[in-house]
Amino acid sequence: MTVHFIGAGPGAPDLLTLRGRDLIAAAPVCLYAGSLVPAALLDHCPPGARIVNTAPLSLDQIIDEIVAAHAAGHDIARLHSGDLSIWSALGEQLRRLRAHDIPFSITPGVPAFAAAAATLEAELTLPGVAQSVVLTRTSGRASTMPSAETLPAFAATGATLAIHLSIHALDRVVTELTPAYGADCPVAIVWRASWPDERIVRATLATIVAAAADGPERTALILVGRVLTAEDFAESSLYALGYDRRFRPESATSPFAGTDA
Repeated sequence: MTVHFIGAGPGAPDLLTLRGRDLIAAAPVCLYAGSLVPAALLDHCPPGARIVNTAPLSLDQIIDEIVAAHAAGHDIARLHSGDLSIWSALGEQLRRLRAHDIPFSITPGVPAFAAAAATLEAELTLPGVAQSVVLTRTSGRASTMPSAETLPAFAATGATLAIHLSIHALDRVVTELTPAYGADCPVAIVWRASWPDERIVRATLATIVAAAADGPERTALILVGRVLTAEDFAESSLYALGYDRRFRPESATSPFAGTDA
């Protein structure tokens, strides 16, 4: 018996990986985060599967469900929204499973920031503008932030910021980022990226609070950075003529000439 942790993607049912789909279809028990995982994904469950919405459950109750399924010899599909590598509470579940000596696997999913970037038709790293993306959040009731991980500290790098779980603190986000990025820095808020009711607001640090005043209070991603509106940026060398590379040697004297690599 194995617990298969599956990143269920940002919301659109067809943004589930093929591996995730097949694991769901083969598992007689499915635990899913009902507040964030679309119900359509449950259509992949086999007939007669035990399906449990974990939204109202405590960690102890979730582990109890897993232990009971393990005792019965059943595989479990454990669905989380987005990707499991960030803000998924995966770590604490794995710690419990190791203590119980229950095997598990992890299948990644499409993260919310990637879905939001696709919605915005934006590349978050542009030559000469930004080459880093910082995935961060503000402190909340569930988790505080380490003292060194502050918005002003990240803003000082000039990187593109993908700020999760912070729409409730938008005023604070603006206040802390404006000194480094400038009031005219582009901002985009994407609510429920890839869901049917997806919503987008584009503005600047100076205007985003007013622009988003009537927006939903949860399930939003705040993106901040010059890449969101940049047009006058250099093209990368990757596809440039004259750029010697392994798959396109530029001369007979190239170290890549005559190789199959």
